[in-house]
Amino acid sequence: MTTDALFQPKHRPLLIVISGPSGVGKDTILQRMKERRLPFHFVVTATTRPARTDEVHGRDYFFISKDEFAEMIEKDELLEYAIVYNDYKGIPKQQVREALASGKDVVMRIDVQGAAKIRSLTNGAVLIFITTRSEDEMVERLRARKTETPEGLRLRIATARKELGRMREFDYCVPNHDMALDTTVDKISAIIEAEHSRVTQREVKL
Repeated sequence: MTTDALFQPKHRPLLIVISGPSGVGKDTILQRMKERRLPFHFVVTATTRPARTDEVHGRDYFFISKDEFAEMIEKDELLEYAIVYNDYKGIPKQQVREALASGKDVVMRIDVQGAAKIRSLTNGAVLIFITTRSEDEMVERLRARKTETPEGLRLRIATARKELGRMREFDYCVPNHDMALDTTVDKISAIIEAEHSRVTQREVKL
């Protein structure tokens, strides 16, 4: 063991999962992290849902057809995938492996069921659950989007309420309060810094 190794833990790249119900602000949090130019690889999720007005293919998601998604499943190219509100979402496996191999921390934004899949694949991931100040605040954010049919909105609200009960499956919980986005990002950054200071570093095996 070298002298340096006695003074600091061995650095290993982290796999950081940002998850939580719809309406808690996961996309907004990742956007602010990117704006700060934090030194992470941000995973781009593949999805079969249509792009929203302000979304860009390859930046926000890989928007692909259901046939293309089926081909990725058949070729075992996805780390995890699930049906989310009648559309498919999945994490391209090679993207994550290459980023970790480069030594970069990897940040992925996925739904609660996707986080459960990652947890089953490796115990080395850092699982962060994003929530709001209250359930009412979460529901109001979903309603304010005005991107859903009434039936779709009811489904999102019902699913989000159920997902709130799975918070204890995660390592950390970070409330994302209205008008406090930078505070939320500061807390996530502090968690990542603390994880790198662990005496026994997490090791991701995928």
